[in-house]
Amino acid sequence: MASRRRTPSAPQRRKPSDEAPVAAAAKAAVKVRDNGGPKGRSLTSGRPSFPASGERKTAAPDASNSASRKLVPSRRKSRSVARRQAILAAALDEFSQSGFAATRLDDVAVRASVAKGTIYLYFRDKESLFQELVLDMLAPLVSRIQVLGAIEIPVRVLAERMAELFVREVYETRRKDVMRLILLEGRRFPNLAEFYYREVLAPVLTAVRANLKCAVARGEAAPGLARFPQILVAPGLIAVIWSGLFDAYEPLDVRAMMETQIELLFARAGEGGAT
Repeated sequence: MASRRRTPSAPQRRKPSDEAPVAAAAKAAVKVRDNGGPKGRSLTSGRPSFPASGERKTAAPDASNSASRKLVPSRRKSRSVARRQAILAAALDEFSQSGFAATRLDDVAVRASVAKGTIYLYFRDKESLFQELVLDMLAPLVSRIQVLGAIEIPVRVLAERMAELFVREVYETRRKDVMRLILLEGRRFPNLAEFYYREVLAPVLTAVRANLKCAVARGEAAPGLARFPQILVAPGLIAVIWSGLFDAYEPLDVRAMMETQIELLFARAGEGGAT
């Protein structure tokens, strides 16, 4: 029996009605998407449109958000600095009122309107708080005196500038209270006295002594003054002690007193040289 050959049947064609609407809709959607179509919406579904696979849409940077992100750390740092300064100011008030020994960090916290634990975020203990108070208030002044001492100017001019600096920046400010605290508490707390000498007095005396040595070589000052620069700064200590003990009974004109001392020290040098 002869085998029958099977003739491949022709593939069925879809009716135009099955394909045309779908293809037309797809082409229309692609065309709309390529041309930028309605923002964020699909024409066919009305739902938000998403990028096709492999297509990445990059949003334009928001300048306001970027600026806000940069301001956040700056504001946080500003608040931290302000909080630290509030603690230091409260500590100065408490130390001045009660003395170093009697001052409690609880009282400092109340005065600064912070929790006691907040103080330990900035300072290790009460002694560290006192030392940072000294540095915060007096270190800038020490730097200015060091700059003065390094300049080649007549020693009398140096003394006059230092006297004016002391009156304006120490005696007429709360820095005077820091100096008084050291004078009152230094003997009982040697660590505080040693710290004050190392960070404040020693740098000042070194700068002044260097200038005085040059002044002696030029014949502007007596040799003993270079050996004992404490003589030049002594009126400042006298003024601080007097203001705390006797100012209520006999106010002291500190500026006039310091000008008198300068006149006594350098009058002969101005007339023709020191002996």
